[in-house]
Amino acid sequence: MGAEPTDLATRGRKAIPLADTRDHGNLIETPSLPSEPLDDGPALSDLSPPRLGLVDGAMRFLYARGVPARNLVRPFHKPSRLRLLATVDEPLPGERAAGMALRAGHFLIAGKRVSTDSADYSSTALAPPIALALHGFTWLADLEAAGTRDKAAPVAEDVLRRWLLANGEIGEGPAWSVGHVGLRLHNWLIHAPLILSGQDRAFRASVLKHIAKTALWLDRQAPRATSPRDALPAWAAVTAAGLLLPDGKPRRLYGEAGLIAALGDAVGEDGGMLSRSPIDQADTIALLLRLASCYRACRREPPPQIQVMLSLLSPALLSLTHADGSLGSWQGSVPITAHRVSMLTQMADPRARPLQAAQHWGYHRLSARQSVVQMDAAPPPGAREAKGACASTLAFEFSHRDQRIVVNCGGAALAGAAIPRKIEDGLRTTAAHSTLTLGEADSTPVEPQGKLGAGVRAVTIERGHEDGRTTLTASHDGYVARHGLFHERSIGLAADGLTLVGEDRLTPRGRKAKRGEHDYVIHFHLGQGIEIGHEIAGDSGRGWALAMNDGSYWHFRTDAAGLAVEDSLWVDATGHPRQVRQLVLTGAVGREGGAVGWSFRKVG
Repeated sequence: MGAEPTDLATRGRKAIPLADTRDHGNLIETPSLPSEPLDDGPALSDLSPPRLGLVDGAMRFLYARGVPARNLVRPFHKPSRLRLLATVDEPLPGERAAGMALRAGHFLIAGKRVSTDSADYSSTALAPPIALALHGFTWLADLEAAGTRDKAAPVAEDVLRRWLLANGEIGEGPAWSVGHVGLRLHNWLIHAPLILSGQDRAFRASVLKHIAKTALWLDRQAPRATSPRDALPAWAAVTAAGLLLPDGKPRRLYGEAGLIAALGDAVGEDGGMLSRSPIDQADTIALLLRLASCYRACRREPPPQIQVMLSLLSPALLSLTHADGSLGSWQGSVPITAHRVSMLTQMADPRARPLQAAQHWGYHRLSARQSVVQMDAAPPPGAREAKGACASTLAFEFSHRDQRIVVNCGGAALAGAAIPRKIEDGLRTTAAHSTLTLGEADSTPVEPQGKLGAGVRAVTIERGHEDGRTTLTASHDGYVARHGLFHERSIGLAADGLTLVGEDRLTPRGRKAKRGEHDYVIHFHLGQGIEIGHEIAGDSGRGWALAMNDGSYWHFRTDAAGLAVEDSLWVDATGHPRQVRQLVLTGAVGREGGAVGWSFRKVG
């Protein structure tokens, strides 16, 4: 049945490198910042497998090595009748609009409509967000939110019949990736009344048998998951099956150990997912909340490690909230709504507050009055932790009240739904983020099929105060190999939140960079609804007046040699691409490097 999950003490706890102690010539290395103190709150060191007595430890050990649960729990009795032992309450209501769309005959997945009648449930060419929804049955929560059981159950049963016709053979076909199976089994168990309430007794029995066989398959496959995105839902589903199916204690013990080990591998010391994806962060919180609901349905308390992890994950997620409470667009994510973020974090840990300096999570935050700045001050995630990572080092987002002023394009993770797949890699590039590119190259090269090349390895970050502003100063080495130049960015937010001052510097390694001129481009993607007004000029530089949705005005100024306005796009919370504008600064530096200053200032 696969190897026993190893103790967390022997599993690698990975951390994103933030600083390098090697000599980088003129670059001044600054100490990496510690995470915001949690007042003796939970830490990753609290994540150790549940301590078991001799009998339970032996039970888990033997089950992990293939001994059937019945032989461990009821060795001299007939097999227990196959049934679900409890009904689980969904703790996180789905999207009613998506559920109503299902009742009308089509899935609504990341902004794309897919007919339930014509969907190809056996296709090997489904885009990732479509495959996740169809094979993970993530739509069940939406359907449950769209009406009473007598209205929703026939729809769920119809889709399930179609899916089983295409994917009923255990372990065969594209629907049987470990991550999809974990999500699917977990959702079937939680939303069992929707798929087991029909009048066809033979179909109900066949679905129960399929659930049981799926759980057995997942017992064997969960230890083989190669990424946290697959391992976490797989182990959560194994644990849920141990709670809700008969003779489940050995499976539950086995699943708990595997889940806790997988969490230790997936999460950094400050509670940020090593994938650095806000979507993954939110999905992991949701996964654990749903699993906790399975425990409550069985009148059991979840292992304390589940709450430890929820209390670690929540502050890191909140660190990426804007002034309106919604999330920033990082690592291909979309701006998850304030309502969803609040629901997740309030249920996970009502006392959670945003981290200001998340060392391993890699995002740093400035806030003043009604303004928020978010900055990516870490290398992109590794290939094991994330597929489709983005080259966004030293990018930032800026918001005031309900208005996003500077954004990143976002949305690469949802390519193939409303976002065309042909622009997926473009959305992952450095130019799709509000930062500097050098020589028309990415700070970390973006490659096809979700891969990244060799680029940023070391990032330094320092927080300080200057002229009444709180500042972040960070640098990375992504352009050193190609140009011999470090990129350093300094951002300062005034105490009233109404002025943001920045400078981008290109600093040579050693005394001089490589020969020739080095052309740079700095992108500032503007938030939706911002209108670019008249051009402005003065002693502090030239730029534009920016008109916000709420009727206020901001001025953008810079001393860059070149200044232009170009079209861009921003992917909204529903997964739809929206046309926006971007401010583009251009110029060149020689072997000695150079600097470009810029600012945003509210003027009315």
